[in-house]
Amino acid sequence: MSPTAHNQAMYRHVVFDLGGTLIDTYPELDAALLEVVALGGGEVTREQVETLTRQSTATAIAGLSERFGIPAAHFEAATTALKRRWRDSPPPAMPGARAVMDLVAANGGRSFVVTHRDRDSATSLLEQLGLVPDDLVCPGDGFPRKPDPTMHRVIAQRHGLDPADCVGVGDRPIDAQAARAAGMAAAVLEVPGVDNDTVAEHRLGSMADLLALLTATAR
Repeated sequence: MSPTAHNQAMYRHVVFDLGGTLIDTYPELDAALLEVVALGGGEVTREQVETLTRQSTATAIAGLSERFGIPAAHFEAATTALKRRWRDSPPPAMPGARAVMDLVAANGGRSFVVTHRDRDSATSLLEQLGLVPDDLVCPGDGFPRKPDPTMHRVIAQRHGLDPADCVGVGDRPIDAQAARAAGMAAAVLEVPGVDNDTVAEHRLGSMADLLALLTATAR
């Protein structure tokens, strides 16, 4: 879906979510959960798993565990093993992510990451993929999780940013809610077939749409 204009304002800075936004973590996560269901004798479609994981990994595990009578610990073990594999073989960067970060820098702006992932894991993934944000904030730093806006506010305050110059980009409604509550615009990457009710001003089909949005607002 094409991005929409937002008061002709220039978004100089971008606050990214990590998994599902900058890094394409969902395909391998979905596959890991599907395998657990199959090994437990159940049958579920990828689309059904996607609907759950796009809410959260915890939601997916709880829902699949209850539906198929498989202990949640089995799903948790699979996601833990996946994270271990990512230490040496990370999932790919989202197509267009580097181009967006390069454009932000070229326009004199900064790129930030606000994620629920622990700092060591987030930093490892970013470094392996050559994605270098100007700062990263996570709940392990002592802040509440999204949709609470504290992490977004900390980014703005720490770097002396006007929230009106920033757009928060994520793949879930909580990302948009946190950005908006911090006074920032919000953009959400949509997943085909997944209902994503959001307060975001911008709905994006891909990073290419974000690139177009930032190019348009930079004029």
